[in-house]
Amino acid sequence: LRLITAIGMKLFGSTTSPYVRKVRVVMAEKKLEYLFEPTDVWAADTDIAATNPLGKVPALQLLKSGDVIYDSRVIAEYLDTLSPVGKLVPASGRDRLDVKVWEALADGVCDAGALARLEAVWEGRSDAERSQAWINRQLAKVQAGVAEMSRRLGEQPHCCGVHLTLAGIAVGCTLGWLSFRFPQLDWRGAHSNLAQLQDKLEQRPSFADTMPG
Repeated sequence: LRLITAIGMKLFGSTTSPYVRKVRVVMAEKKLEYLFEPTDVWAADTDIAATNPLGKVPALQLLKSGDVIYDSRVIAEYLDTLSPVGKLVPASGRDRLDVKVWEALADGVCDAGALARLEAVWEGRSDAERSQAWINRQLAKVQAGVAEMSRRLGEQPHCCGVHLTLAGIAVGCTLGWLSFRFPQLDWRGAHSNLAQLQDKLEQRPSFADTMPG
């Protein structure tokens, strides 16, 4: 059953961003309609600051009021309130805490990975200015974060409970991004339970339609 709604939102984002993908997956799972505005925040002519003063994506504009919401965690939680389809964030209690901690862990892995990647490829820094020690430090955080995901998941079919939640969406988007940007890390070989979870998630239309790249 597809929920038909008036298009009242515009999402500014990049198809390679795990944070943007998280919001897009939530949109799909909640059956919400929106306009997508491809945005390269690193382009010389980007005007993202006119939408989000932090110069980041995702940014969600509510077309009726013109208000803009950021970042991905705030957007995802807001979107979960807009449709009764597939509740992704529990209302309160320990279940809600677990979902939010999973999301923070997944986003933290992405944060560290992004810092490592920028140090290695950002055109505003010369090769002589790059720090391999800094890259190694951030990648160590990535590997520790993924190991913690694996420990927390154990043999469970989902990150939290018996259905897909925002926890699983955040983890799936993070793992997909790591495979896309850091194939050399081979997290799949090191953590078979996460690989099984990821394979299951990627079969969902919401994930299949938002592969990075």
